Amino acid sequence: MSRVAVLGGDGIGPEVTAAAVRVLELVMPSCTFVEAPVGADAIARSGTPLPAATLALARASDAVLFGAVGGPGFDDRAPAERPEAAILGLRKAFGLYANVRPARAFTGLDAFSSLRPELVHGMDLVIVRELTGGLYFGPKSLELEDGVLTARDTLIYRDFEIERVARFAFALARRRRKHVVSIDKANVLISSQLWRRVVTAVAADYPDVELEHMLADNAAMQLVREPRAFDVIVTENTFGDILSDEAAMIAGTIGTAASASLGAEPSRPSFGLYEPISGTAPDIAGKGIANPAAAILSAALLARFSLGDDTAAERIERAVASALEDGPRTADLHQPGDPPAASTSAFTDAVIERLAASPAAR
Repeated sequence: MSRVAVLGGDGIGPEVTAAAVRVLELVMPSCTFVEAPVGADAIARSGTPLPAATLALARASDAVLFGAVGGPGFDDRAPAERPEAAILGLRKAFGLYANVRPARAFTGLDAFSSLRPELVHGMDLVIVRELTGGLYFGPKSLELEDGVLTARDTLIYRDFEIERVARFAFALARRRRKHVVSIDKANVLISSQLWRRVVTAVAADYPDVELEHMLADNAAMQLVREPRAFDVIVTENTFGDILSDEAAMIAGTIGTAASASLGAEPSRPSFGLYEPISGTAPDIAGKGIANPAAAILSAALLARFSLGDDTAAERIERAVASALEDGPRTADLHQPGDPPAASTSAFTDAVIERLAASPAAR
């Protein structure tokens, strides 16, 4: 029996996470789900964003289903005392070095993209972002030097950090369309020159997968020009952070943007943390109108990567795609002339109805 730690967190996190749990309970009834506080909710209860009991639950589970963390009133707190420290602490504790961000243009949502529908229709790519190295984790300083206030962020990558995320991306591409685009700035950054060297070496072990190198600025342009040309993108932390948000908006909405943070190759079931990327959305929290699609699609990634059940994952993804295409849709995807916007629970009901009618549910 598999166990999933449910860390709903703050804002709309508990609402959309509860929707994802409902779906998983139907598709994978052998799973058990255990809730624990995290983020601002945990700070209010125990004074820390990642309590020891919550971390212990995560360690004793096969996966973490995560909502969102953050909230007002923490701007003057030290980084370790802010709600966001919880997600960083979980990534560090479990060595979650590979962030997987699918970006898919769902049928019926073409009009929500910032690009023309004919450029977006059929877009289906995955960005694999290295998650534990680079600028975000290198030494930092802010100090006076010769009377000048000077800031430093240090970009560090080691060859093994690049190799493991590259192997992850190539293994994932083997299960898709067998095309990897590695994104760097090898024309100006020595770290990117190492990145390109290591990725090229890894590619030799995957002769069935095509490798293309692309500079980050050109990649940003090509994503807008022809997003359907991409299959799997692999890149370092900062570039991945930026390009994955760009891809989400090209797809039409952040409301369907799921993610997985993993620490092993996708060919093996492994521990992972799964979360929608839409954040806490405090302006709509508690109103029951948040779009749970991204959380439910994150649950599909959980089924695929941590529980090793591609069939369950595909069933969930088909059900969400059908509900998005035919409705009902939540307020963020509502257009003039549409039926009244659906609540979080109503959209989840629509997904569950489709799952219950699918052959595997009988």
